[in-house]
Amino acid sequence: MQKQIKSALISVFYKDNLENIVKKLGEQGVTIYSTGGTQQFIEDLGVKCVAVEDLTAYPSILGGRVKTLHPKVFGGILARRENPQDLEQLQQYAIPELDLVIVDLYPFEETVKSTNVEQTIIEKIDIGGISLIRAGAKNYKDVVIVASKDQYSDLEQVLNNGGATSIEERRTFAAKAFEVCANYDVAISQYFLNNEPAAYFQVSAPQGQIMRYGENPHQKGVFYGNLSEIFNKLHGKELSYNNLVDVDAACQLIQEFTETTFAVIKHTNVCGIASRPTLKAAWDGALAGDKESAFGGVLVTNAVIDKATAESISEIFFEILIAPGFDADALTVLQAKKNRILLQQLQPVKAPYVYKNVLNGVLLQENDKGNYQEWNDAGARPATAAERADLEFANLVCKHLKSNAIALVKDKQLIGKGCGQTSRIDSLRHAIAKAAQFNFDLKGAAMASDAFFPFDDCVRIAHEEGITAVIQPGGSVRDNDSVEFCKQHGMVMVMTGTRHFRH
Repeated sequence: MQKQIKSALISVFYKDNLENIVKKLGEQGVTIYSTGGTQQFIEDLGVKCVAVEDLTAYPSILGGRVKTLHPKVFGGILARRENPQDLEQLQQYAIPELDLVIVDLYPFEETVKSTNVEQTIIEKIDIGGISLIRAGAKNYKDVVIVASKDQYSDLEQVLNNGGATSIEERRTFAAKAFEVCANYDVAISQYFLNNEPAAYFQVSAPQGQIMRYGENPHQKGVFYGNLSEIFNKLHGKELSYNNLVDVDAACQLIQEFTETTFAVIKHTNVCGIASRPTLKAAWDGALAGDKESAFGGVLVTNAVIDKATAESISEIFFEILIAPGFDADALTVLQAKKNRILLQQLQPVKAPYVYKNVLNGVLLQENDKGNYQEWNDAGARPATAAERADLEFANLVCKHLKSNAIALVKDKQLIGKGCGQTSRIDSLRHAIAKAAQFNFDLKGAAMASDAFFPFDDCVRIAHEEGITAVIQPGGSVRDNDSVEFCKQHGMVMVMTGTRHFRH
């Protein structure tokens, strides 16, 4: 059933893009009610407006905390037009029907980001606005509810078509309104929880961005988040679902390193990484680690891209390059191919929790922070300074490989890795094969394992290949088998007490 908008209540924080709507309502003879700054905005446009205070016979009180919380406002929104008793009460108490409610809530999330002053944050918890939204959405059969400035364009289209709405349109507005309420309440709840896990699964994220498709073309995909907070996209096509998954893995990895480091990511696993005094040398080391897998990969670094490095990178095909900055001449080189995605990373990825849907619920865990809990030299000797540097490097790399994971490192360069295998020994064999494929000498290399060795077979094979130092969390009932082997063969064995499973 079509319903014509004859009256409206407008109470908004942001007035951007509201001018055309107000003027159109005035032209169509709609009676407008408003408060405070919104009322002044409407009247400055030359459009007549009734003050809510005149309707309720109460002024705005408590420093503006109470303006619209009154039966003459909520009665006009919640009255069921098909219910004779409701209509009689409207007439009895001189309550006008309200056909349109436009609300834009106090910017709570923006305030939390801009200040730590609790009183300022608390005052940006909207009470009247959220109540108006819920009331309008509940009575969608009779009321159009616009709950955010993001919906102004939708309302403007309605008004351009004469100002009448169908029940389907009003229900759509109501659905969006309840989404706004849910997102707002979750943001407030998370603030009060101070990032502690909630009793209920709660996620507050910006409006979803429709992807071309999900992981595969037959799957739908949506991204909920604000990429512009983290990246300035300088060049290239739109990011896909799989791109975003790899970009996240790349950013999570690179922020572990403080030295100049370059890494190559493929299907969320690092296939090449190196730390070097110069960026070009770091890139050369990362690429050399697995030139084959680097094809079509996601590249990431923690240093500004210079022209020499850009020219070298441009010799291979890659999907995405992420860096904190790009020299102007480097950007010119990299922009030569239109589909390459160039992302300037503006800030670290802050992800205190990891979510995963399983069965009929959701798993939540803290993000895996840090490198190791302890450094226990349990082998034949303590690690040398060079070995320790490689062991720490290898352990961080291993942390970002899918389990079961083995990382082989020499001179802060990944020279072999095995990941996602069903046995640890298979991962080691795969890592050794990768090193051999690209002619790396494993003599003096370091080996990291994301979890303990259940037997001494891995350290035996490592010794046969010339690997001299091993790092692992420990915790197996047969730890001593591996430890004793290392002691007997002059190998370093470091126990960290920190497992880094990644499923």
